[in-house]
Amino acid sequence: MHKAKLLITTLLAFGVMLTALATPKMQPLFNRTYPTSKDSDVAKAKCAVCHTKGKELNAYGKDVAKAMQDRKAKDLTAEILKSIENLDSDKDGANNGAELKAGTLPGDSKSKPAS
Repeated sequence: MHKAKLLITTLLAFGVMLTALATPKMQPLFNRTYPTSKDSDVAKAKCAVCHTKGKELNAYGKDVAKAMQDRKAKDLTAEILKSIENLDSDKDGANNGAELKAGTLPGDSKSKPAS
């Protein structure tokens, strides 16, 4: 019984570690898909482009997750990111593609391209 509990605990811990390790690989893909200057809101935000805190997603992150779910994709791709460029995730009047091109945050209505 003790060995079974230990095995289950170990497997669960390993699963949590894999989940934690899988997330950072999304940022390099995002950065390759949307290169911006080091001074841009997007570059400074890092994980906060999609997340508010921890694993909690902002509006843009939720749209990315929905696009992945709609495609039954386990891994994020440039095509998935590009598929939501015409959406305005944060409802600030600028679509995600325009925001990313300008280096502003598509999940934060306070961050939008200059008019």
